[in-house]
Amino acid sequence: MSACKPPTAARSLLCGLLAIAAVIAPASAAAAASARTPTHAVSSNWAGYVALPGAATRFSAVSATWTAPSVTCARGHASYSATWVGLGGYRESANALEQAGTNADCSSGGRAVYSSWYELLPAAPVSLSLSIHPGDVVSASVTLRARHVTLRVRDITSGQRFSATLRAAAVDASTAEWIVEAPSECSSENACVPLPLSDFGTVAFSGASASARGHTGAIADPLWAATALELRQSPLRAGPREGAVAGGHRASAVTAAWPSAPDAVSGAFSVAWQQQGVLAQEPTAPTLPGAGG
Repeated sequence: MSACKPPTAARSLLCGLLAIAAVIAPASAAAAASARTPTHAVSSNWAGYVALPGAATRFSAVSATWTAPSVTCARGHASYSATWVGLGGYRESANALEQAGTNADCSSGGRAVYSSWYELLPAAPVSLSLSIHPGDVVSASVTLRARHVTLRVRDITSGQRFSATLRAAAVDASTAEWIVEAPSECSSENACVPLPLSDFGTVAFSGASASARGHTGAIADPLWAATALELRQSPLRAGPREGAVAGGHRASAVTAAWPSAPDAVSGAFSVAWQQQGVLAQEPTAPTLPGAGG
């Protein structure tokens, strides 16, 4: 992880254009009675799910287990990916984000680099001493009580674990997230640019759950509403001049990552990486706060 990060979660939501590229209406009330079908939106740096409770509800915990991916690297092309669970940071008014996870990055020399970390935005990310390897089964959770945040990361395969309870300067419990992210680099308060997303193949999540009002449920739990986030990133946007494409048109290919439908009971889903061809101009997806790259 790098010290490059959004100064605040709320300001980082303003990085780039805040146009939502796609929104799908919620499922019918009959379907929502048992499990809500997630709506859909597009981001330039997040892929996965975010859960939004009622206006008067705060989440108290979020957790999931995933398999650390193996990244495909190429010499001369640095790239980054972060897999994490977290609370807060999604709403425009947010001023904090509590998250913990792992990275699967590629150095400019073509070497794969794997790591673990936690971050309490707006503070800088903190690297952990856990040694993460491709194929390791990793679990992580974030639990909030007042301003005390308990962060846990466990490599189930190796038996390594990290746990700490910290007092945060600010906390946000208005949303819960299960995300694969293209970390961002920020040169100023309103200039956050997603870094190139690593080819991570597929990240499989299981046991994705959140807690609110003493109740624990999966992503599609009827107590809250979930949004599926698709990541779309043009290779030409991964630099200091975001969106600098001749004629205002997008490049001929975009890097994309999108989640599968979550299991209604277990919360299991996967996020898949792919490069896609593009024939027409596309709206710019918003950049959400999160891991520094």
